This record gives sequence, structure tokens and C-alpha cells, in this order.
Amino acid sequence: MVGDATIRERIVALLASRAPTSSICPSDVARSLSDDEAEWRALMPRVRHVAAMLSETRVVTVTQGEGVLPSAGVLTASGPIRLRRGAMFPVDR
Repeated sequence: MVGDATIRERIVALLASRAPTSSICPSDVARSLSDDEAEWRALMPRVRHVAAMLSETRVVTVTQGEGVLPSAGVLTASGPIRLRRGAMFPVDR
């Protein structure tokens, strides 16, 4: 089973590998952790949970459309969301 720490590290690594203004989809994170479709789909709620925690600490900003979601909204949002670097994103990666 993939733990929260692994998911957190993967979110940060994927964002660090892109331009500072770029975003990623939570499914990018899940797919990078498993090639098996059933497994990565099963990871999606965990990825959103970790994204919500990272949003609380401002490491990431979670958006939906043009709006920024509050951390609590990450878990209840229906439809696609995106993850971006937040104000506290580690810049020394």
C-alpha cells in the first residue's frame, strides 16, 4: 500500500519537475505510483486527501476552473481539480 508520505513526496517531485506556474492533475500523481489502472484509480481518494493536507500548509494550491479551493473543498469537490505550487512550496528541490 502506498502511504501518505510517498504520495506527498510524489506531488512535490512532480510539481518541482515542471515550470513554477504549471499545474498537475491528481491522476498524474496516482498514475506515477502505479501502472495498473485499478490500482491508480483506487489511489485517487488518498491523493486528494494528501493534497488537502498540503493545501492546509500552503505547500500546494488546489484549483478548480479559475477558482482556488479551500483545503476542505478538495475532498468534496466534484469534477477535475489541479495542484499548483503554493506559497510554502520547497524552493530548494
